Amino acid sequence: MTEISGKLAVVTGAASGIGRGTALELAKRGARLAISDLDRAGLAETAKRIEAMGGTVTTYLVDVADRDAVYAFAQEIETLGGADIVINNAGVAQIARVDELTYEDFEWVMNIDFWGMVYGTKAFLPQIQKKGEGHIVNVSSIFGIISVPSQAAYNSAKFAIRGFTEALRHEMKGTRIKVSCVHPGGIKTNIVRNARFLQSTQATAREEAASGFDKLARTTPEKAGQVIVNGIAKNKPRILIGTDAKIIDLLQRLLPGSYGKIMFRREIDAFSNTSETGEAKA
Repeated sequence: MTEISGKLAVVTGAASGIGRGTALELAKRGARLAISDLDRAGLAETAKRIEAMGGTVTTYLVDVADRDAVYAFAQEIETLGGADIVINNAGVAQIARVDELTYEDFEWVMNIDFWGMVYGTKAFLPQIQKKGEGHIVNVSSIFGIISVPSQAAYNSAKFAIRGFTEALRHEMKGTRIKVSCVHPGGIKTNIVRNARFLQSTQATAREEAASGFDKLARTTPEKAGQVIVNGIAKNKPRILIGTDAKIIDLLQRLLPGSYGKIMFRREIDAFSNTSETGEAKA
């Protein structure tokens, strides 16, 4: 079991969504919080809620895609006694087909989602190793288990997080340092509304995507936070959030080569009926 009460927990991307939900749950269980984000107002609101329940929290404006900034953040935390629990949660999404995806947008996703997680792990791991125990939690996605149309960049980052985290977990075997990979299903967050779309995408299409996501997202950020913290406490190597995540994980195990035919039939048919020039086939 990982002790939570009295421990110093670092959470990135804590201004909203899963990050906020997890930070609040950790505070409820007696952890001291060090939270970061680039959303100053959202971060302040999370801190306000933690303090309202009697918790202790410090806030930091950190761009996780900036390696120097993440290491400076880690140095600040070391002055507080060093991290015991680190949750690399910050992430963004890009919605575009591979043939439309720009390298710049691909790099934007990878720099935040994947490299931000790598920087956070590498910067804080020495602190945990020095203490001889602790817990590192990296947030992947159900899209780190299956791939979906129009999400190649996001899929790439989340699969990479999974691979990196599982390797680290194997390396920490035999120590008191625990490692968990989180795979949320549909969580009621603003990730789709904040995602990058093609510049040519109409505002109505953006809103339709967000509205469709809202209908599918069944789990609240608060519930996601509870599941994550329960997983940390129980030293679970893989933390699936939501019934949808559990069903999709099972489907991928049963039909690793053909789950897409069941799940994305409409999207695949639409793609296959598009010519190389982007014009619909007759």
